Amino acid sequence: MTPFPAQYSTLSALALKDYVAAAYGINLISCKYLLRGVSDTYILEATDVKYILKIYRDRHRSLTEIQGEVELLNMLKEYGANVSYPLTDIFGSQIQKFDAAEGTRYGIVFSYALGKPVLDLNDEQLKTVGRQMAAVHNITSVVKLNYKRKAYTTDSTLIQPLKTLKPAFAELPGEYIYLKETVMQVIQKLNTFDTKKFSYGYCQYDFLPKNFHFDDAGQITFFDFDFAGQGYLANDLMSFFVHFFMHVFTGKLTDDEADRMFKIFVKAYREVRPVSDQEIKAIPYLGVGFWIFYLGFQYENFDDWSNPFFGPKFIKDRVALIKVWVDKYCEF
Repeated sequence: MTPFPAQYSTLSALALKDYVAAAYGINLISCKYLLRGVSDTYILEATDVKYILKIYRDRHRSLTEIQGEVELLNMLKEYGANVSYPLTDIFGSQIQKFDAAEGTRYGIVFSYALGKPVLDLNDEQLKTVGRQMAAVHNITSVVKLNYKRKAYTTDSTLIQPLKTLKPAFAELPGEYIYLKETVMQVIQKLNTFDTKKFSYGYCQYDFLPKNFHFDDAGQITFFDFDFAGQGYLANDLMSFFVHFFMHVFTGKLTDDEADRMFKIFVKAYREVRPVSDQEIKAIPYLGVGFWIFYLGFQYENFDDWSNPFFGPKFIKDRVALIKVWVDKYCEF
């Protein structure tokens, strides 16, 4: 009997345990399903070490894009960046192929980032993030990948996501008009910067504390480069700034304290790599692109990922959040 077509399957953790153990020559104790998100994530445990297994969705990442992520992480590891990296199996491959119910899915086994995420960063941790992000950028600003990754431009972060989102705003025309007008203002503002002098390369585009761990010795490991693509490297400083904005928005920090903490981070970054005042001033406007890009992503992946929360209330609340960001940081 031919199986009925599926659009999203969950691969068996038990079967994956046996598969990875054989393919990588690892004596695994367990494989547990960790979370369903952009990709499916599993945690693998051996006697004294852990690994992360990610199973990608074809609708989200093509094989070429996955190969680009692997290539970038290999380069970062080779040049000494503190990142979680893809492991190589006994046959010399870093990408696994699975014939799932919905078609081919690909998977990668990553080294485990020791430690845990820290949401309330102290000054020393802020300095570590700054220096190590700059170290990553010293590499991603000069390497060139053979496999194409997304480019983060005003078109891909503002114009196209807004067009994609239009049907989602059928019940919220006022919110859509606000976003459309704001996007035009942001593009005009970005055009006033001399962006040819901005550092350019491969940015991670999701440099939030959930995507790096600190161990007990204070060492940091970055992970989850799934959204890495070409763009202004200031985008990574911007996405880290989003963390402070959200802490202020939720009442965990004052504006003054958030400003002080971000300045500590920037100062530490500049100890390793220059970033101009113009790039810092562009952060609020790049941030609008960040919010709209991910809103568009959530809408496009509604069926497979975001359906538990994506709807008129979520959209209305997210636009209200964007308005707070714009009113607080943007000058038109």
